[in-house]
Amino acid sequence: MSSRTIYTMKKDTSRGKIILFDLDGTLIDSTEAILESFEKAYEAFDVPLPSHEAITSLIGLPLDAMFVKLGVSPSEAIAYVDAYKAHYRTIHTQKTQLLPQAKEALERAYACARIGIVTTKTSEYSRILLEHFDLMQYIDVLIGREDVEHPKPHPEPVYKALDKLQYRFGTVTYFVGDTLADMVAAEEADIASIAVLCGYMNEEQLAPHADFVASNAFEAVKIIEKV
Repeated sequence: MSSRTIYTMKKDTSRGKIILFDLDGTLIDSTEAILESFEKAYEAFDVPLPSHEAITSLIGLPLDAMFVKLGVSPSEAIAYVDAYKAHYRTIHTQKTQLLPQAKEALERAYACARIGIVTTKTSEYSRILLEHFDLMQYIDVLIGREDVEHPKPHPEPVYKALDKLQYRFGTVTYFVGDTLADMVAAEEADIASIAVLCGYMNEEQLAPHADFVASNAFEAVKIIEKV
C-alpha cells in the first residue's frame, strides 16, 4: 500500500455539517474515458473486450476488482490496470464531463458543510480532474484508492475522511453517491446516505440501501440543507 499523503486542504472548519461525495457518476461523468481505457487494456493482451454494460455495471469498484469480476485472473489484474492507466492518463481530462449542476452542488454544500471526496479513483487522477473543472477550491479532504487498504464498500475511506474533517459525534453527516458501494460504506460507517440517480445505478437498485434518493448531487445538497 502506498504511503502517499492524503490530499487535504486547510479551510474553515466552522461549517457545521459534513458531506462526503463520491466522484464518478456523482459529480463527473468519465464513462467515455473509462470504456476507452478498458478497450486499450484488453487490446494490449489481445483479449476480447467485455460488453460496455458489463463494465459500467462495475464502476465504483477498484480497477483491479473490476478486471477480476470481468474474468481476468487475480494474478494478471494489475498488469491490466497498468495498461488501462497508461491510456487513461492521456485522455481523462478531455473525455470527462461535469455532471449537470455538480459545481452548483459543491458551491452550495461548501456554504454549510466541510466537504470530502471519497473515491476508488487514485487521488492523483481525482485531484487533476477536480482542478481541471475548478472544483478543488471546495474540497477539504480527498481520499483516493491509494490512501486506504480497504476501498469502498469497506468503511475505511469514510472513516479516514471523517477523521480529517474533525468529525464529532452528533455532527450532521451524509454520504452522497451513485452506487451500492457508496451506500454500503456509509451504512457500515454509521452515517446517513443519499443515492443519486445521475450515475450508474437506478432507483430500484439503490433505494433499499439509501436514506434518501435524489436526482443529482444538487438535489441531494438541498435535502441536507433542510436537516
